[in-house]
Amino acid sequence: MQIVFDNKGTFEAMYAAQQWCKDNGISYGSSCVSGPVGLLRGNYCIAKWHNLNHKERAQLDGTISGDLREGPVKIQLKETPNVK
Repeated sequence: MQIVFDNKGTFEAMYAAQQWCKDNGISYGSSCVSGPVGLLRGNYCIAKWHNLNHKERAQLDGTISGDLREGPVKIQLKETPNVK
């Protein structure tokens, strides 16, 4: 599943993606210059991408990637969640 946020303004697309995650019970990690943002269903604290090992990255339910500052930002999930 993929969703693209193209909100205009500094960080607006990222904020919209984060809000979508909150509304749908998905936790997101901290942004990282060297990679995407990890996503997990449920209430989790997720490390920055460069601090996740290969096993932890494989266990993620998805990622947020793109131009986090100016957009567009893309959420990619392995499975489609029950969305609101």
